[in-house]
Amino acid sequence: MNFQQLKIIRESARCNYNLTEVSNMLFTSQSGVSRHIRELEDELGVEIFIRRGKRLLGLTEPGKELLAVAERILNEAQNIRRLADIFSKEDAGVLTIATTHTQARYSLPRVIKAFRAVYPAVRLELHQGSPQEVLAMLLSGQADVAIASEKLMNDPAVAAFPYYRWHHAILVPDEHPLLQQQPLTLQQLSEYSLVTYRQGITGRSRIDSAFEQSGLNPDIVLSAQDSDVIKTYVELGLGVGILADKAFDPQRDRGLQLINAEHLFESNTVWLGLKRAQLQRNYVWRFIELCNQSLSINEIKEKVFKQSQVDEAVIDYQI
Repeated sequence: MNFQQLKIIRESARCNYNLTEVSNMLFTSQSGVSRHIRELEDELGVEIFIRRGKRLLGLTEPGKELLAVAERILNEAQNIRRLADIFSKEDAGVLTIATTHTQARYSLPRVIKAFRAVYPAVRLELHQGSPQEVLAMLLSGQADVAIASEKLMNDPAVAAFPYYRWHHAILVPDEHPLLQQQPLTLQQLSEYSLVTYRQGITGRSRIDSAFEQSGLNPDIVLSAQDSDVIKTYVELGLGVGILADKAFDPQRDRGLQLINAEHLFESNTVWLGLKRAQLQRNYVWRFIELCNQSLSINEIKEKVFKQSQVDEAVIDYQI
């Protein structure tokens, strides 16, 4: 039995048992993957995978138990590799953050400035994506910290910490008729063409849910990836914007007005995510603490190393 075989078991579960994808992830051949699986099954004397012909369909009961053990072993192996870096380079290295555009543009600059003042020798890398992409980057080891929506909170392999709460707001040009209609209603809003976020990001589901529960069918003429695009098209008169209140800056966004919509849409929470049971350099713990100063480093570590309540195994896809 060897690490490569354990990685194949883990990646097979990740890749929905597609051996072509598994071989690509592990930079090996598909025949090599199949050979490792056969050798492991022969050694253990049990079938690990449910098969239909040459296709893998899932894990057998022994295979599920093996996956849980393999995940723990690989995670601990990665922690061993991290030990030397943690104790030899405590204040230098790279901090990779995966986050959405809104957080990178509006909420993180203040934190990053404070972090740089404390750790000038640490290089920062920001990777932007959708919440699904941000989660994938964290789990695959491409990022040390993930910052996104409830997607992080709902994954058992992630220790999630609240960053801040925010609301959607309505964006209109100066002297727009909606400025005179306070408090604003969804019915009034539905009478205008709307510009907001695309599906799957920045609380779009809460916008859709609010209109649906009111029996309204809004005319969303443009769905955008980020807040800056929404502001651009509101300025052009394409429609009324619905965006994160955090994204509006009265000094920069002159000619536009923000209307409070806390009573129309549910609030949203941004979450900070770290992989469970994974050792981190000191500056990673400190970054989380800078984002949410109500947390202590001890509290952060305690949650990261606390076993998941959903599943004893903690998935580490980094090796």
